[in-house]
Amino acid sequence: MSILFGCGKSDNINKEGKRQVEVFLTKAEAIGTFKKFEEKFEEENPDIDVTINCPAQAMTVLKTRLVKNDIPDIITMAGELNYADFIDAGILEDLSSEKEIIDRIQPAYLEVLKSLEFENTDGVFGIPYACNAGGVVYNKDIFNELGLSIPSTWDEFIQLSENIKNQGIVPFSFSLKDSWTAMPAWNAITANTQPIDFFAKRRENKNTFKEVYKPIAEKISQLIQYGHNDNFGIGYNDGNVSFAQGNAAMMIQGNWVIPEILKLNPDANIGMFVLPVNNDIKNNNVVSGVDLLFSIPTEAKNKEDSIKFIKFMTEKESMEAYANEQFAIPALKDMYQEDKTVEDLKPYFENGKVLDFPDHHYPSSMQVADLAQGYLFDNDIDKLLNSLDDRWNRAQR
Repeated sequence: MSILFGCGKSDNINKEGKRQVEVFLTKAEAIGTFKKFEEKFEEENPDIDVTINCPAQAMTVLKTRLVKNDIPDIITMAGELNYADFIDAGILEDLSSEKEIIDRIQPAYLEVLKSLEFENTDGVFGIPYACNAGGVVYNKDIFNELGLSIPSTWDEFIQLSENIKNQGIVPFSFSLKDSWTAMPAWNAITANTQPIDFFAKRRENKNTFKEVYKPIAEKISQLIQYGHNDNFGIGYNDGNVSFAQGNAAMMIQGNWVIPEILKLNPDANIGMFVLPVNNDIKNNNVVSGVDLLFSIPTEAKNKEDSIKFIKFMTEKESMEAYANEQFAIPALKDMYQEDKTVEDLKPYFENGKVLDFPDHHYPSSMQVADLAQGYLFDNDIDKLLNSLDDRWNRAQR
């Protein structure tokens, strides 16, 4: 991506004589939470005026503004390829000198962001803040009634699914009418199977999807036999309703689905565990990506106060408030989403057993969710693998 900056900067002092900080927010769901932080920060810093800007189609608007040299002071975004593009284009400030902030962050999430870079670039260009996790959401009542325990290996996971099916209960609630719902299983299996340097080597044409992804595809296809009788006819919302009503024992999703289920059924007794992809327990990790990070453009007008705002946001009190309101997983050290529904994920975070969502590394033009959905429908593994390589190659041109 090529983004060029123009010349000149406007004054960052407003009519009241306050220094201005514009926070460009790309996560619309968090705007209410950020408005509260804006008010609290301004109370503590009456000489600073913070503006939270969260337009529709935020990333498109942001890229247009960058081209026009209309630069916000802080950019928040997810840890995915747009972030990598911005680093590659030299848009983001190196924040590695901000030791006070960086020392607050779990090293695993700094590594997640580093893994996104097209080339390993010296520096820290994003501060991880709020994260998501994928795994298996399960109905604790069904597990208790059947005397089931959380599996720790792939073989145990498949046997568990078989046991549930034999009891006349649907093991998995799939909602594959919406193609993206194939990705939580895809991400968990892929992250825990592919080599850690897969994407770096793929960019250098030193490997192919066809060489690496066959065992991944085979494992994903094993799961579909444990769904219901309309796996491709039900979408995300209807799937949530069905699961909330107790019509399946498990669903493979992200932590974001838990508040949705509890809205539908506040009495639902649910939890979440890591999908155990490997039979060697030590090779199983939680799949977790950066949902929101802070970055500062190199051409920002007010870097000093932007750093002050990020320090404020990465204080424990602010992080707790955000995590509670957004049901997010904190990227800060010694902090965790304390809701009991995700307590079984905690040991993985505590031990740094965290891998990024692979779909954060695929070019959007590959439309991997559609490929995964199609493969689960027709089970044509050669078609899937060839399409992955073909679409990757086209995206690099």
